[in-house]
Amino acid sequence: MEFLRAESCYLSKDGCRLVWQGIDEDDQHVIVLVKKELDQLLGLLTKGAAGKVELEDEFSIILVNTDTTQFQLKEYKTFEVRTGVLRKHLLDYRKIPYAPKPIKIYPKEFYPSIEIEKEDEQIQNQLLNEILSYKGQAAVSEDQLFRVMATRRSTRNFDTSRRIEEWKVEKILAAGDTAPSAGNFQGFKVVYVKNQEIKKRLVEAANNQPYVNAPLVLVYCMDPSRVKMNFPSKILKKFSLQDATLTAAYSQLAASALGLSSIWIGMIDEEKVKEIIGTDLQPSSILCIGYPHQKRPPKPRRKLKDLVHVIE
Repeated sequence: MEFLRAESCYLSKDGCRLVWQGIDEDDQHVIVLVKKELDQLLGLLTKGAAGKVELEDEFSIILVNTDTTQFQLKEYKTFEVRTGVLRKHLLDYRKIPYAPKPIKIYPKEFYPSIEIEKEDEQIQNQLLNEILSYKGQAAVSEDQLFRVMATRRSTRNFDTSRRIEEWKVEKILAAGDTAPSAGNFQGFKVVYVKNQEIKKRLVEAANNQPYVNAPLVLVYCMDPSRVKMNFPSKILKKFSLQDATLTAAYSQLAASALGLSSIWIGMIDEEKVKEIIGTDLQPSSILCIGYPHQKRPPKPRRKLKDLVHVIE
């Protein structure tokens, strides 16, 4: 891992995020320091002294020496950075004044660019069919479903300078709308996050995974109230979770068919996500989509004989 930078924690003026880049271009690791840890580390660095900082998980430590500073983390290999480099980055970071920006959220409806002039009873399916059958410029062939499945690859490093065409976004959303759901009640809601500050805050709510700040960010939420079936609330919640998961999977395959890459985020602080996006619905996952810096082959999977158990 190569040390990259020190940056804001987004949600707090007191802490700091330290970012490392791995050998793989889409492999990054983030260490978050709270105020106490950051102050102790800066105290050692500014004095030019050797010492140790214990992190709040009680297992990880930072060892500061004259030449090298080591971050010995629980469940990870040791990360190293030249002490002089770390000192410069942290002192420069501390010079940047923190100005929290309150964000007011005003949810809006999503209107596809395609319109149907004459409305009838099948208007919803008409729109869906029109969107799914639309061929934009430089469209990627989508008829080879098994090819799409076999070549899909999770990506953690997106080309943030490349904008996703709106017609592709609409196809991704429309593909999710075709997913099966319990009783066809579609017990979920998709939150399409465009606001850049909201994306940054979602990074922290998603275990500090920096790739959550992607060109296209979709948060899938459970909405059991839509499932009008005579079952206990526990079952309705389970149906809603399955509905949200299936629609996210359909959208992910659609993104792959359109020449895009994605990463599925399941490790999230649900309460923090709810607060950030302004909803009472429980989030199930975040789907991050964009153009990859480099298209890469999928990783090998286990053999079918190890995957499938047959009962005759």
